[in-house]
Amino acid sequence: MAKVLLLNGSPHHNGCTATALQEMIGVFNEEKIETELIHVGSKDIRGCIACGKCRTLGHCTFDDLVNSTAEKFRDSDGLVIGSPVYYASPNGTILSFLDRLFFSSSGFSKQMKVGAAVVSCRRGGNTATFDALNKYFTISSMPVASSTYWNQVHGFTADDAKKDLEGLQTMRNLARNMSFMIRAFAMARDQIGYPEMEKSFVTSFHDGK
Repeated sequence: MAKVLLLNGSPHHNGCTATALQEMIGVFNEEKIETELIHVGSKDIRGCIACGKCRTLGHCTFDDLVNSTAEKFRDSDGLVIGSPVYYASPNGTILSFLDRLFFSSSGFSKQMKVGAAVVSCRRGGNTATFDALNKYFTISSMPVASSTYWNQVHGFTADDAKKDLEGLQTMRNLARNMSFMIRAFAMARDQIGYPEMEKSFVTSFHDGK
């Protein structure tokens, strides 16, 4: 059975971001896709210190939620990252989490795992936050799922978000598109295989030129 991992970057387990993610989970259940929701925003997550030890250890040197999530990420077919807007940017906790999650898990391929960013905001900063989260997917060969509007809900409380009927509709359509993409990519993998990925060149300019 296909599986989608959902990350809640909000410190509130039942807030606006959770409301959006739960709307998606309802559709995934209808589509017979397994889901797991992980609450990140309420955890004490430090940022990456660029020590490079994950390259030899195969996981982050700080053994916390990042490492246990990486194992689930490896076995998933899709990843949804949900975050509230803080000063026109994602929650700092989810950013620290994602930096470490994506960098320390370079040992397994994320190619063709379907990604989707989900944003909740009271008013503004939504598209900037949306763009920041999508960059984790596009550097990892992960196709980004879209919907009938940008993937966002508006409100200051969960009750507010539940009144955003277009936002909730957007979440449902997003989940349906993700479900389709996951099945389509699985069929393509079995029939024609995934595209070859070149990894020979990394531009670093170590010679200073």
